[in-house]
Amino acid sequence: MWEHFSHQADIGIKAEADSLPGAFEDAASALTAIITEKEIEPTEVVQVECSAENNEILLIDWLNAIIYEMAVRKMLFSKFEVEINSLKLSAKIWGEKIDYEKHAPAVEPKAMTYNQLSVKEENGKWTVRCVVDV
Repeated sequence: MWEHFSHQADIGIKAEADSLPGAFEDAASALTAIITEKEIEPTEVVQVECSAENNEILLIDWLNAIIYEMAVRKMLFSKFEVEINSLKLSAKIWGEKIDYEKHAPAVEPKAMTYNQLSVKEENGKWTVRCVVDV
């Protein structure tokens, strides 16, 4: 489950799941939904790895890695499989090349910000929150 929230000229992302990897996966889906609401076929897979000193920085690094892969590969992603072990993230992300007619991208995310950044576990649910610079 994810949602967007208003934040001046930027866009906020909030995701909640039963596990930390699940919350990171949902945050990635929310990131993609900022760009397009159109269907993205999971035809190509890309491996992503990152590590950080805490879960908050790991979230930023994870989402920035997706933004990087979108820019370099000229792709959009729709399926995310995340594993997190001792602040090391390993993920497979699936997507397809951007088709401007099909996907009609609305905005281009530049980077994740530290504004309103949080990663929390409460009552068995993980909630992540951050802001995307668009």
